[in-house]
Amino acid sequence: MVNSNRSDDHHSRSSVDDSEIVRTDYQLDHSHPPTKSDSEKQQSNQTVIELQIRSHNPHPDHTNPQSHTNIATSNNHSDRDLSAGLISKHTWASLLRPDKSIASNHPTYINSLVAIIKSSWLNLLLVFVPISWVLHFVKPDSDPVIFTTSMLAIIPLAKLLGFGTEEISMRVGQTLGGLLNATLGNAVELIVAILALIKCELVVVQSSLLGSILSNLLLVLGMCFFAGGIRFSEQAFSITAAQLNSSLLIMSVIAILIPAGFHAAFSNLGDSVEGPDVLKMSRGIAVILLVIYGAYLIFQLWTHAHLYNETPSSPEESTQTQLTWAGHKILRPSKSVRARQPPLSYPDQREQGSVEHLGEEEEEEEVPSLNTVSALVLLALSTALVGVTSEWLVDSINGITRTGVLSEAWVGLILLPIVGNAAEHLTAVSVSVKDKLDLSMGVAVGSSIQIALFVVPLLVVLGWILDKPLTLLFDPFVESITLFLSVLIVNIQDGRANWIEGFILMCVYIIVAVAFFFYPSNTSDVSLGLRCT
Repeated sequence: MVNSNRSDDHHSRSSVDDSEIVRTDYQLDHSHPPTKSDSEKQQSNQTVIELQIRSHNPHPDHTNPQSHTNIATSNNHSDRDLSAGLISKHTWASLLRPDKSIASNHPTYINSLVAIIKSSWLNLLLVFVPISWVLHFVKPDSDPVIFTTSMLAIIPLAKLLGFGTEEISMRVGQTLGGLLNATLGNAVELIVAILALIKCELVVVQSSLLGSILSNLLLVLGMCFFAGGIRFSEQAFSITAAQLNSSLLIMSVIAILIPAGFHAAFSNLGDSVEGPDVLKMSRGIAVILLVIYGAYLIFQLWTHAHLYNETPSSPEESTQTQLTWAGHKILRPSKSVRARQPPLSYPDQREQGSVEHLGEEEEEEEVPSLNTVSALVLLALSTALVGVTSEWLVDSINGITRTGVLSEAWVGLILLPIVGNAAEHLTAVSVSVKDKLDLSMGVAVGSSIQIALFVVPLLVVLGWILDKPLTLLFDPFVESITLFLSVLIVNIQDGRANWIEGFILMCVYIIVAVAFFFYPSNTSDVSLGLRCT
């Protein structure tokens, strides 16, 4: 009789209101005291029921901050992001509003100077900045020495330029901060290319831009895959962002192959007067590429920024790479891979709950290393020093290639991109080891896309303004084909990476470097009958 009354009471209570909590999935054995794991499971299940009931409540309490409790599902959280498909609602005021509050105690000028000095060990190479300047004025004929010292001087300057950009981006909104990073990310390549364009070194301009794309796609991305694959058996990254990046890379290659195909068709017909047509075609394509890059920035930084937000991983799970079982080591996938696949059963793995309750966290504060004035001064001073040192570098290229040991194409294709991107290369590799492959790909692939869609067409338009015949016609038989094959071999659409893929990419880059070492330079402006003055 008692059991019957309890049953009737249970059914009546469940039909009254959805907001009442009913514990149906967890029962306690009162004969044994609850253990710590039992109490955690009870609290976890109770939290899930509470959240499910609140989701059906037609009159939620918006004034109660507890109604905004978040949960993280460990089985399927990567593909079921609640913010996926939503368009972030930015206003013009949010462009200057930082994502996190800035600490009130701003660094002093002395503290800022100390932070700049200690920002990177690459600052030791700053000694080559005055050395290269002195050699340029005292021994202007020592081109090999000037070239070497100028290259070494640009490496720390590029690192300081990035450091200043990060400090400025910290004080503005995510959209404007991302735009600053995207614009100044390839400032060294842009400055070197502009100086070479003014001096009519069109071969250096084209080869350096092509070399930057190849070095990022093959060398940097390969090193990231290889370094991350040494610690993790397999790493995962955003498939949606990777597919978009692949489409943009293929589109940029098509934009380069069209002038090459146009030139090859006229060459087979024996017509050598297509130079002005190729130049006009290149300028028209350049304008279209700039429009596409603007749309890409809106997509990446505004409407679909959530696709590019890197999900932080805990240090504990990022560093657990090996399990020991029966005297053998088992290589364990990275956390990002485990989040994308069904739970794997390891010998020493205990059963864990599938739901983690994330409570309200206090708002974190960003602690800047520099004050605003110091960051602006560092940004302006680094840009000026890079510009002047790059001019000495470009002036010494002719002396290097005059000996016949190195060609202009090889210097621009291999040496200049490695030096200009050295700081970013180290950053990309270091974060890939920490299981942050999305961030590494943002540096490597994102830089390639920026050069192909922004820097290259911008220089073509700038050459148009300066009356310099810079076209999108790269060497149709070697450079264009090499870029096309490199984009094909960079398979970033599967969302996974391992060390063998990185090893292959690095080997392909070495093959390209060896091939271009023996390949003679081919000035496209001369073959088209265009003269640069």
